Amino acid sequence: MNSLEWLGYAATAVFASSYFLKSASALRKVQLVAASLWVGYGLMIHAMPVVISNLVVMTIAGGSLLVSRRAEG
Repeated sequence: MNSLEWLGYAATAVFASSYFLKSASALRKVQLVAASLWVGYGLMIHAMPVVISNLVVMTIAGGSLLVSRRAEG
């Protein structure tokens, strides 16, 4: 298995781990990290659908984090 495949598996593992989180904020942070890994993977394999869909996820997760932080403080 090469390092490129490991990146894909790591992205999957990070995303899957988000299902074990109880905090919405933590969930969004983990999803943001996982999506960024998927973007990197998509760029490396030249798969624009992977890149674009995960940029959307990153935008939503990041925006959601900002909104929740503003509501808290």
